[in-house]
Amino acid sequence: MKTTTPTVPTPDDAAVWHEGRLYLADQRILPERAEFLSYDRADAVADAIRAMVVRGAPAIGVAAAYGVVLAGRSAFASAGSDWKTAIEADLERLAASRPTAVNLFWAIRRMRALIEQLDTTDPTERLLREAIAIHDEDRAANRRLGDLGAELIEGPTEVITHCNAGAAATGGYGTALGVVRSAYAAGKITRVYADETRPWMQGSRLTAWELMHDGIPVTLQADGAAASLMATGGVGWVIVGSDRIAANGDVANKIGTYGLAVMAKYHGIKFMVAAPTSTIDMEVASGAEIPIEERDPEELLSCGGRRLAPEGCVARNPVFDVTPASLVDAIVTEKGVVLDPTPEKMCELMR
Repeated sequence: MKTTTPTVPTPDDAAVWHEGRLYLADQRILPERAEFLSYDRADAVADAIRAMVVRGAPAIGVAAAYGVVLAGRSAFASAGSDWKTAIEADLERLAASRPTAVNLFWAIRRMRALIEQLDTTDPTERLLREAIAIHDEDRAANRRLGDLGAELIEGPTEVITHCNAGAAATGGYGTALGVVRSAYAAGKITRVYADETRPWMQGSRLTAWELMHDGIPVTLQADGAAASLMATGGVGWVIVGSDRIAANGDVANKIGTYGLAVMAKYHGIKFMVAAPTSTIDMEVASGAEIPIEERDPEELLSCGGRRLAPEGCVARNPVFDVTPASLVDAIVTEKGVVLDPTPEKMCELMR
C-alpha cells in the first residue's frame, strides 16, 4: 500500500487504500489528467462504480471490497454491536452498482462470508485485512495468468486487444494486458493494435496509455478497422478480458468483442480470453443468462461533451455482448488454461 498520500496515479493504481480512505484513479479523465478521488463512505464508492470512475471487472471487485470496509466502519459507528444489521443497506447499494461484472458480486459474497464469522465488536480492521487480501490475490493471479497466456503464443506476432483489460481494470498488471506484458517480455509480441472501443474509448484513453507507459509498441485503430488488419496476415491472436464467463465458456465482455471473435474465426486467428477465476460464474449455465447492462444512450450520441447525432435520434447502448464458447480458443486463468472450452472443461477447471 502507499506510504504517502496518493497524488498522481500510475496504471497500477486503480484502487489504493491509505490511512482509512479509499482512493480511486478517476478513469473518466485519463490520460488528459491523472487524478485520484478519495472516499470514506460505501454509498459514494457505489456511486463511483456506477459512474465509471473505476471500471474493469476485477477492479470493480477490489473497489467493492474496500467499500465493504467503509460500510462496516460506518455501521459500527452508528449502530455499535448491531452493526451487522446496519451494514445491509450499504451492501445492497454496492451490489446494485453494476449488473454484469460478476467480480463485484464475488467480492461482496466473500466479504459477507467473513461478516458472518465476526462478533459484535468493531469489524473494520478484520474487513480491511480481507479486502487487502482480495486486492493482493488479484494482482498475483494476473501475473500468473499472464505467464500462462504468454506460453500459448508462439510469436513473434502482432495482436489485437479490445477495451482495456490492463492494470487499470484490475488489482494490478492486468488480464489481457497481463498476457501482453508477459509475452512482450518474452519476445513473442512485436506490436499491439488497440481498438479505440466506443463509446467510452477505453482503448484510446487507457490501453494506449498503459502500453506506452510500459514502452510496449501500440497502434490505435478504429473498432471497424480490425477486419482489414486481420486480412493482412500479421496478427496471430486477439486477446481480451472478460466481465463474466458462464459455466459453458460463453464470455461477456465489452460491446464489440463478439464481432471481433467472429472476424478472428473467419481469418484463422486465435482468440484468447484472459480472466481470473473470480470472473467465472458457474451458477450461470450460458451467456444467454448473463444480464447485459444498458447505459444512457447519450453516451453514444455525444463524445467529449459534444453532441454528434441529430436531436431526436434514437440510440441503443448495450455495454457488453456475449461471445459464444465455440469462438473462443483459450480461456486463461490463474488456475490453468481451458482450450476450446466446454461445460465439462470449465467444471474441471473450477473443481
